[in-house]
Amino acid sequence: MRRSGLAVAVFTLPIVIAACGSNASAGDLTVSAASSLTEAFTQLADEFEAAHPGTSVNLNFGGSSSLAEQVISGAPVDVLATASRVTMNTVQDSGYSEDAPPFATNAVTIAVPTDNPADITSIADLARDGVRVAECAPAVPCGEAATTTLANAGVTVTPVTLDPDVKTVLGRVASGEVDAGLVYATDIPTAAVGEIAIPRDIAASTDYAITVINRTDQQALAREFVDFVLSDDGQQVLRAYGFGAP
Repeated sequence: MRRSGLAVAVFTLPIVIAACGSNASAGDLTVSAASSLTEAFTQLADEFEAAHPGTSVNLNFGGSSSLAEQVISGAPVDVLATASRVTMNTVQDSGYSEDAPPFATNAVTIAVPTDNPADITSIADLARDGVRVAECAPAVPCGEAATTTLANAGVTVTPVTLDPDVKTVLGRVASGEVDAGLVYATDIPTAAVGEIAIPRDIAASTDYAITVINRTDQQALAREFVDFVLSDDGQQVLRAYGFGAP
């Protein structure tokens, strides 16, 4: 039985996953992953459990920087997946992981309430007086990507809130608390929101990385999970949720 640190909706995909590589002993795995991976990693965990009877994958979602801090502080994490290579580097530089390959990419877009009350039509509209914009905090990968995107567009925005992860931003948009939020493209289909696309030459992208935490006592099983995410079947799941190739 898998437990998740966040309530999520699971999309059923027509994909059958075979057991990956060698069969490690069954056991519990704790996988900490960036919030933007919620839906995709829920599906990946379900498929991994199906291919490894007796295994339970416990998912912990949050902002990448917070998850990295948890690992460095000694939290019992077996696998870490971040939405930023820079964030992953802090874990590696602290000696808690070695190999951390890239496994996906994502890009910034604008989420608006379904009725788009502020009549947002482009990224420039985010700078209009009275437009309430939500962003992730600068220390979080989605916040860093938002800052880069706005700079690329030559647009200055004063957000009304700086949130700890992209799902919080998305929730504020869906509830109508704000007029727009800078999120990842993969977040749009997961909520009742509209999208205002950002030109590809302006929208910043982010690279996701995944690693086995050195201190885990489930090295073999954790490595199999990482290998599954990197496999053709794992990549097919990620593509189905809108992530780009690494």
